[in-house]
Amino acid sequence: MTRPLRLAIVDDYAVVVAGVAAILAEEQIDVVETEACLPVVADVDVVLYDTFAQIQGSQLDLEDFVRDSGAPVVIYSWNLDAQLIQQAVDRGARGYLSKVLTGPEIVAALRRVMDGEVVVMPGDHETSVGSEGDWPGRAAGLSPREAEVIALITQGLSNQAIADRAYLSINSVKTYVRIAYRKIGVQSRAQAVLWGVRNGFEPDTLRTVDGSLLVRPPTGGPL
Repeated sequence: MTRPLRLAIVDDYAVVVAGVAAILAEEQIDVVETEACLPVVADVDVVLYDTFAQIQGSQLDLEDFVRDSGAPVVIYSWNLDAQLIQQAVDRGARGYLSKVLTGPEIVAALRRVMDGEVVVMPGDHETSVGSEGDWPGRAAGLSPREAEVIALITQGLSNQAIADRAYLSINSVKTYVRIAYRKIGVQSRAQAVLWGVRNGFEPDTLRTVDGSLLVRPPTGGPL
C-alpha cells in the first residue's frame, strides 16, 4: 500500500500555507510542518516552496530554509518564465510546479520527485483567475496576483522592485496596482501600506509542526 507523502509547506504568509494544505487535504499527503520565515526541521519527504511574495530565481537560496531537513525542494508558483524555472533547477530545486495544477497532479509530481526525477510542470498557461487555495485580501476581492502586489507594497517595495521580484513587466505591475487600489478603496501608496498592515499583508513568523506526525511511520510499503 502506498504510504502518505510527508510534506513541509514554506511561505512567509500563514494564510497562503494553509490554502495550499487545504488543496492537498484530500490527497495522500501528511502535512507534517508549515513554515513562515524559518528553516524546515521535521523529517519530511519533500519541501514545497510557495513563491507568493517570496524571493525567486537567481536570488533564491534553497539551503537557507531547508538546512536542517535535507529534503528535496519543489517550487510552487504562478511565475512560469523558462529562464526563471531554469534558474531554480540550477540552484537545486528538484521540481517546478504551476499553480494551475490540480491536487492529484501535484501529488503525482511530488512522487516522481521522490523517485529521483527533476519534474517541471508549467501547465497550459499562467493565470491566477479562479485559483484555489487562499491568500491575504481574498475576501476583499483581490486575485492572487493582485494580493501578491499589495503584499510587496506593504513590504516597502517600489513598482520596479515588485516587477523584479515577481517576474512581471513594470506595466503589468502598474495594472495590478491600479485594479487592486480600486478594489480595496485606496488612492495612494501610503494608504495601501496602511490597508495591508491592517489586513494581514505583513509577513508572518509562524511555524506549526504536527506533533502526531513527527515520528516517521515504519517502512513497509512503497512511497
